[in-house]
Amino acid sequence: MANEAPAKLISIAPKGGAKKDGFNLVTEKVTGINIEARQIEVELLAYDGKTVLLDVGEEALGDLQTIKVGDGATLRIVEEDGKRIVKNFRIRAKDPNAQRAEAALLDLTDTHWLNRKHAVEVLGELRVESAVPPLVEALNDEVGDVRQRAYEALIKIGAPSVSQVIPLLISEEDDLRQSATEILRKIGKPAVEPLATALADADEKLQKRIMKVLDRMGYKRK
Repeated sequence: MANEAPAKLISIAPKGGAKKDGFNLVTEKVTGINIEARQIEVELLAYDGKTVLLDVGEEALGDLQTIKVGDGATLRIVEEDGKRIVKNFRIRAKDPNAQRAEAALLDLTDTHWLNRKHAVEVLGELRVESAVPPLVEALNDEVGDVRQRAYEALIKIGAPSVSQVIPLLISEEDDLRQSATEILRKIGKPAVEPLATALADADEKLQKRIMKVLDRMGYKRK
């Protein structure tokens, strides 16, 4: 590790206690790497220079050799035999918006609904196309505010949302069918071509739903 003593070392734990499947740790930057000892030292995000020293698992040793001091990274931490082990690394993009999007994608599955709600809002604001599948899943979230924000985010993302939303038109749940219809209608003109394309492979039931949406949008099939 670094020759100088690190800034204050602190212990870490996942929200709500230990989780068998681990948790994600978003860091400010990597402050030290020791390949031989299989350890990495990282500065924690929003902890004013405080760092933590972590052991690295066998499966992440390849990543440990590519990551550099100064990189921002998200670490996957799993607790084994009372120790917290890094199982994989994901180097954070330098672009601030890409960093926000990455953090938001992770928070979409957070146990606290306020974190999920904020994550959905960020992904909609940034129009993150890769977030469409999990945002569609968020339309089923147990919390109404999260569902509403997912609905709004998919509309903001626009045309890239359409192919993932179309199957919901034949959902057995009334709320999902209604949400899908309104998302497509509010996306408007950018949704027309993907909807028309989907007609070719749709079964009769889905075709009827798609035609109904197109009709409500003022488009007629030629």
